[in-house]
Amino acid sequence: MQSVLKFGMVGGGEGSLIGDIHCRAAMFDRKSVIAAGCFSRDAAKSAATGHKLGIAPDRIYSTYEEMAEKEAGREDRIDFVSIVTPNNSHYAIAKTFLQHGFHVVCDKPLTIEQSEAKELERIAERNGLLFCVTYTYSGYPMVKQARELVRHGELGDLITVMAEYPQEWVLNAERASWRMDASQGKSCCVADIGVHIAHTVSYMTGLKIESLCADMQSYGTLMELDNNANILVKYEGGATGVYWCSQVAAGSKNGLKVRLFGTKGSLEWEQERPDELRLSVKGKPLQLLSRGRDALYPGAAAFNRLPGGHPEGLYEAFSNIYSAFCSDVSGLLQGKGADPNADYPRIGEGIDGVRFIDKCLESAHDGSRWVQVAEA
Repeated sequence: MQSVLKFGMVGGGEGSLIGDIHCRAAMFDRKSVIAAGCFSRDAAKSAATGHKLGIAPDRIYSTYEEMAEKEAGREDRIDFVSIVTPNNSHYAIAKTFLQHGFHVVCDKPLTIEQSEAKELERIAERNGLLFCVTYTYSGYPMVKQARELVRHGELGDLITVMAEYPQEWVLNAERASWRMDASQGKSCCVADIGVHIAHTVSYMTGLKIESLCADMQSYGTLMELDNNANILVKYEGGATGVYWCSQVAAGSKNGLKVRLFGTKGSLEWEQERPDELRLSVKGKPLQLLSRGRDALYPGAAAFNRLPGGHPEGLYEAFSNIYSAFCSDVSGLLQGKGADPNADYPRIGEGIDGVRFIDKCLESAHDGSRWVQVAEA
């Protein structure tokens, strides 16, 4: 029987949407419980958050450095840390906890610089530690079903990919947020949601981007960083793709959509209707596959939680990622070794995301020329 793990959180203080989602998702399946945290640089705010979560006062810390050091010395130390802070702080926090022997879950993008991401990978591998990067949409059962359909050849050879992720929140913003701040990062739109497109497509298809051409724009007066981007991609093997991400798309909420077209058929998945998958196979009627009703491949069905007609959403998707990660950590702690097939996003996928952002910026800043993405 898997024992309940203990985890700590850095970030996620009062008012944090993503911090609350992470915390609830990590405990959703009762595989882990929050036991420590440094929730804010404001000590009073951190203490208030910890108190609401029922954490012992001596395990609510003023800094993440103090948290890593003191937790490492406890017999009842946490088993992993979840990092839900602004992007430019991920590297230092993750490095500190890895050096103190803790497994890590980190929100995306992994880091600002590729060199930082690769250093974290080296430290994790050297210390035998697991590292998860929370690319949310890989947690949805119908995204997993799409991956299985591609793996089993039901679409044939992939020809092209069309993917978009429009939002409107920048149009509604009355003041700048940290995502818009050029002193805290190099990109807003591509780093925030463009990487979700790239990862979701990669997860579904297994395709590796060979080269890309990016046009990135910034509309409005609140920000210098990009809030709209059009990206052409060429994949290894000859398939092509078109990505569009925007935070200034009026009328859009959180509209991630992926369409895959192959020699035998096509499929379509929308994040705002996550329980459905449209499948079109040549010579057959259009199919609308429904999570919880229709038969799924085992790799997707294993993450199905509720009967059909009972919607599953963002919390469940995050929970699926945490559940797989916690099971892998427990196996490692029990001496069984890490499971290379455990279905959660790894640090290598985090590195791919940072490279994708950098290559989009490189292309856009040089007149939208084609740039090589695949490493030699």
